[in-house]
Amino acid sequence: MHPSNPSNDPDDAGSAALEFILVGLLLLVPIVYLIVSLGLIQGQSLGVEAGARHIARAVSQAPDAASARDRADRVLSTVVEEYGIDPATVDFALTCRPAGATCPEAGATIVVTLRAQVALPLVPPVLGLEQLARIPIQASAAQKTSRFWGSE
Repeated sequence: MHPSNPSNDPDDAGSAALEFILVGLLLLVPIVYLIVSLGLIQGQSLGVEAGARHIARAVSQAPDAASARDRADRVLSTVVEEYGIDPATVDFALTCRPAGATCPEAGATIVVTLRAQVALPLVPPVLGLEQLARIPIQASAAQKTSRFWGSE
């Protein structure tokens, strides 16, 4: 063995495998966390979008204002349960166009805006970190109401 050749140093024996495992774990854990987080955000974004669309459709096809509100509540609770959205963070607004129209109204366009927040995984409930680690999501949908709506 020549003393100037570092590859023959007995102190380095087996350290390449250990370094590979350590660096691999340091890179793999954040990538897996990112993939899981993006999956949660995407899944609940799809749920909020589907909820806004289905609520707008249910309200526009309801026979009167009372059943429209009941249908909207049922659709919202179904979407929240189906997509695993936190019900405490869900909020929806129902507006009609043209401006000044009572909502829902015959011939009006119903615009439903649904908002929620996605909690990032593995964030401990310490010092309010779980509130800071929430991603807001929002979706809107529009549906035209029949001009004969409510006439039956």
